[in-house]
Amino acid sequence: MSATAVHNLWTTTAADGFTKIPAPKIEYAQLSPVLIVVAAGVLGILAEAFVPRKARYHTQLFLSFVALAASFAAVVALAAGGYGTTKKHIAAMGAIAVDGPTLFLQGTILLASVVAVFTFAERRLDPEAHGNRVDSFVAQAAAVPGGASEKAAVKAGFTTTEVFPLLLFAVAGMLVFPAANDLLTLFIALEVFSLPLYLLCALARRKRLMSQEAAVKYFLLGAFSSAFLLFGIALLYGYAGSVAYARIAEVVDGTVQSVNPALADTMGNDALLLIGGAMVLMGLLFKVGAVPFHMWTPDVYQGAPTPVTGFMAAATKVAAFGALLRLLYVVLPGLRWDWRPVMWGVVIVTMLGGAIVAITQTDIKRLLAYSSIAHAGFILAGVIAGTGAGISSVLFYLAAYSFVTIGAFAVVTLVRDAGGEATHLSKWAGLGRRSPLVAAVFAVFLLAFAGIPLTSGFSGKFAVFKAAAESGAGVLVVIGVIASAIAAFFYLRVIVLMFFSDPTPEGPTVAVPSPLTTTAIAVGVLVTLVLGLAPQYFLDLAGQASGFVR
Repeated sequence: MSATAVHNLWTTTAADGFTKIPAPKIEYAQLSPVLIVVAAGVLGILAEAFVPRKARYHTQLFLSFVALAASFAAVVALAAGGYGTTKKHIAAMGAIAVDGPTLFLQGTILLASVVAVFTFAERRLDPEAHGNRVDSFVAQAAAVPGGASEKAAVKAGFTTTEVFPLLLFAVAGMLVFPAANDLLTLFIALEVFSLPLYLLCALARRKRLMSQEAAVKYFLLGAFSSAFLLFGIALLYGYAGSVAYARIAEVVDGTVQSVNPALADTMGNDALLLIGGAMVLMGLLFKVGAVPFHMWTPDVYQGAPTPVTGFMAAATKVAAFGALLRLLYVVLPGLRWDWRPVMWGVVIVTMLGGAIVAITQTDIKRLLAYSSIAHAGFILAGVIAGTGAGISSVLFYLAAYSFVTIGAFAVVTLVRDAGGEATHLSKWAGLGRRSPLVAAVFAVFLLAFAGIPLTSGFSGKFAVFKAAAESGAGVLVVIGVIASAIAAFFYLRVIVLMFFSDPTPEGPTVAVPSPLTTTAIAVGVLVTLVLGLAPQYFLDLAGQASGFVR
């Protein structure tokens, strides 16, 4: 066919009244926090290819820090411009919600990630190997553990600086996850932040086999949870004829205007709605670490490099709870009488299960893992309140919890013996006499986890329990207080072990960290005390940010 004929065919078709495909309208300014982090991740990959090996560590550290700081500045600028309150809207052609919860959670994730980057970059805790400083990550990820290639890589002074771009891509996914306004965006964001985390879990310098085992467990169970989520998305699409949150909510409420003829037979089928909603909920509860979807948590927390554990425990929880809040408050508010009883059960077994099983743990990282499961239960108590106070209390709790967690895991990296980190509780006996400052700092974090007054943990727990009680869930609050009392036992047991036990002669040493880890721990202590002693400003900030755009 000649060019003229094609041209005539095109003009004839256009004249017949076919509508043109609309050009996508993307609000780049409102998406700038995510775009900055993604661009830095791409630059980090290019740096791995083109920057000389000796300069990569400093290049990647600088790039990661600047990108996360710039992204946080963009979040603050958007909040100052009113995008969290008066100008909140749906951006990127319906894919991303720019509102108060989005900006608050993105700011929390970015600040936690900046602190986590400092722990990733720590290179003074282990003794130098062949004249080279070493970090927490394996010299060469592809080398067989204990093999000749690994020894050669250590001798040559190799470092896995790819961890910094991996962290940036994980952060990018986490920034989109709580902001997703349709189920497809939610799933893509989930995979974008999960895949880098699977890799990061496998890269421990010491105990590599345990680290790789943790990564495989996380990957397999994560794949199952993603499959449940995806199947749930398919069922909800069959139910509503759309993956957009607003459309699904309209069909649930019965206010939908137009019906897709192809989906007319299945639309409004309650079985699809209930099963699909339950499956999407399961996928999110897995990421939160709620019982009974928690089995990956202790093994992964114990096996992963400790800086990765701290980052994952803090940032992933913030992102996952943000997505869970949006699902329950924006998509399924019309189903409250269906999901609330189920969530009651999940909250009760999560709070009690995490607290009771933690008592039996002898490894500090596993103890903190079960502690994080119990905390997931406490936060869920605020989630099911179903009120604005419930949303703001969850936002505040997530901000408080994330810094305490990163600080606690940063302290764990300092207590070391010949095999690396000494995580068995017996090794921590008498730590208060060997290193009073480190033990005192860890005690502050443990008291915050326990919810003792004048710490951020108390302010957070009080806020979520108050919101739950006001919404008629008084029984849940009583069970939460009992679970908190059980949890306080094992936190105080560690404090007693550190300060009132005699140190063993062959006990571990406390490494002197660089200013990077010192800063991470100092920020953790500062946030813990500020949010405990003067929480009102931050509670008000969370209250202002509690309005979802619909």
